[in-house]
Amino acid sequence: MQKLSLNTAWRYAHLGHDDWQDITLPHDAMLSEPRTATSPGGTNIGWFAAEDYEYVRELDVPGDHAYLAFEGVYHRAEVFVDGKREAAHPNGYFPFTVPVEPGHHTLRVIAHNQDQPNSRWYTGAGIYRPVSLVCLPEKHILPESVAVRTLDAENREISVTFTTSTPGRVRADILDGENTLASKEGEGELRFMLPEARLWSPEDPALYTLRLTFHDDVQTVRFGIRTIACDAKRGLLINGERVILRGACIHHDNGLLGAVAHPFAERRKVALLKKAGYNAIRSAHNPCSEALLTACDELGMLVMDEYVDMWYIHKTQFDYAGYVEKNWKDDLKRIVIKDRNHPSVILYSLGNEVSETAQDKGIALARAMQDELHALDDRPVTCGVNIFFNFLSSMGFGVYSDDKAKKNAENAKKEGSKARKKAVGSEFINNVAGLLGAGFMKFGATLHGSDVKTRGIYAVTDVAGYNYGINRYLKDLNKYPDRVILGSETFASDAVAFMDIAREHPAIIGDFVWTGMDHLGETGIGAWEYAAYAPDFSHGPGWITSGAGTIDLTGRETGQMAYTQVAFGLSKVRIAVVPVPFAREKHSPAAWRMTNALESWSWGEHEGKMTTVEVYARGASAVLLLNGKVIGRKQIPKDARTLFDVTYAPGTLTAVIYDGDGKEIARTSLVSAQLPSQLRLVPEKAEVHPGELIYVRVQLTDTEGVLRPDLMDTIALNVSGGKLLSFGNACSYNARGYLTDRSDTYYGEALAIIEPQGPVDLTATGRTGKATCHIDWKA
Repeated sequence: MQKLSLNTAWRYAHLGHDDWQDITLPHDAMLSEPRTATSPGGTNIGWFAAEDYEYVRELDVPGDHAYLAFEGVYHRAEVFVDGKREAAHPNGYFPFTVPVEPGHHTLRVIAHNQDQPNSRWYTGAGIYRPVSLVCLPEKHILPESVAVRTLDAENREISVTFTTSTPGRVRADILDGENTLASKEGEGELRFMLPEARLWSPEDPALYTLRLTFHDDVQTVRFGIRTIACDAKRGLLINGERVILRGACIHHDNGLLGAVAHPFAERRKVALLKKAGYNAIRSAHNPCSEALLTACDELGMLVMDEYVDMWYIHKTQFDYAGYVEKNWKDDLKRIVIKDRNHPSVILYSLGNEVSETAQDKGIALARAMQDELHALDDRPVTCGVNIFFNFLSSMGFGVYSDDKAKKNAENAKKEGSKARKKAVGSEFINNVAGLLGAGFMKFGATLHGSDVKTRGIYAVTDVAGYNYGINRYLKDLNKYPDRVILGSETFASDAVAFMDIAREHPAIIGDFVWTGMDHLGETGIGAWEYAAYAPDFSHGPGWITSGAGTIDLTGRETGQMAYTQVAFGLSKVRIAVVPVPFAREKHSPAAWRMTNALESWSWGEHEGKMTTVEVYARGASAVLLLNGKVIGRKQIPKDARTLFDVTYAPGTLTAVIYDGDGKEIARTSLVSAQLPSQLRLVPEKAEVHPGELIYVRVQLTDTEGVLRPDLMDTIALNVSGGKLLSFGNACSYNARGYLTDRSDTYYGEALAIIEPQGPVDLTATGRTGKATCHIDWKA
């Protein structure tokens, strides 16, 4: 088998227009569109205009058995070969294939995205995931048939199954790098005992290669040896050992790049989450890319891969709800074929906050979908249920109707209209939480009606997915002793409470915070922005990201991440500080943020101004010192977050934590930056290889590299030896966008992403000064 990349030599244009541009895949056509108040997708998609696009490419196909493999086209794709429509695929997140005959062809792909609104978050548009040409000899193994399954972790026993195009024996070799561990020949299924092999786990993600040979066809698949078990008494077991999922929800976009699923960007995202302390991700709310799964396999990140955000009840007018009842069997099969040889995938999710789960029809559909998944694979199945919304929707609140959709569309056409959009589904409950606070949604989950309207779905799924239901955990552990509970979506502020319960109760298998990394769209739901960075708090045009990430859009860890690391037991004590220049000013409202504090004590000219210092630690008491002098002493509350009112003065801020006997447990300090300040370029890697991207942090620091979050500057960037793909910052409000050579800093930082064409030199210029850097090229 040959798998040839088709990511180069494409042109794209707006459908029906002659504005052709040369591009390389993956490509997000939506990111370059204007953002206006008339955007029908509005806050959901960051106010981008949405259009239909066409992509063309010439193609030479060798051999008689070939097909095009599309990993994802958003959305409602049409594929034409030499002018003939060969395929149509409605969902923007599923892989699909198109057979092609040998010879020279003109390939044309149309991606429709003008049918707005069709999503609750930023989708991007176009061919945003890779495309390949797969060529097979006449006698071949069917690629989608190959599956590797672990039968026994202790004895390292695996099963290899496959189907061939014609009867015959297949040779299978198990490789560890260049070394052959075992070989066999047979038909249909082969079993191996691999006593020398290591098990795959988050701590030791050992991978091996299966090589199958059938006549002239040679195919390879990477796999890991690991088992999964899950029950209320033992919890989640990987290779027989209990694992608590320290999880993060993520959307599919890659921040400043938009929806572009570049393999290097996908790997960087996983690496950042792993480094921060997460051991699992939830692909919200759609199947993730092949590149992301590969990164998770290699880095030891567990995955819950999710099907859809709706079933048969719409959340937006043109979403996938009209297709699910007809397509779900084929869709689930596509997910399993994509996922089953990836050891990182440990859970399937049937959907997110689908209020259909409060209905008999929806419960029956969930049972049928889980049965289908069980027939295809042995992984457990869950569904992310917003407990309170199930109750509210059963009474008619927040449910989609064509009338609401029509009124919303009319309002969107009136530029600057203040008419309120009638939110439905998840957006409705999100808005309620935004108005009344995170506690309201968690309280609502404890109501009797919420219990009644979730019993059915939890009875038919392997794992009960609780969105914002932590206040029910202890009660439900007693009431439903055989129920396995997963915090499928949670607030960062609940991390300590979750870990305390999960350590004592194996039936609580994990927690997925909303969100691990900030994302485009759903503007402002987790953003605490001040007037200095956002001229209005409306979340209207100019707003672009959610602001909810424990890691911000550029990859910087926030104070929420520091708190989470203490909750997970990865740090004993951390200090974060509410930005001193704005500490007592009003900020934009958002339920999905517990704090905007930063791990910095460098606030320049704001000496004498009052702020809040947050100390995150478990223990009996916390003492805060400034320049060696005690300025506060408090008992540590149950949530491990101790707050001090402090007048800023430069120097060293230290937190010391004591146990109940007065013995010191831990201490940490923040040190102020010194004068003078400088502009600094900090590449995340000193050298780059072909196929990689360059990420460069643009920082305002002192001469020792200590960040100055109190400073603001507008930076102009010049790149030599590569293409500047994106340049921007983590602020949820960004009217300029990410596709120019200028960016404002945000709390002292911005980020540039470059596609190298060889050695790269950068020059940055701002009021603070000038900086240069060089990145070596390693071919």
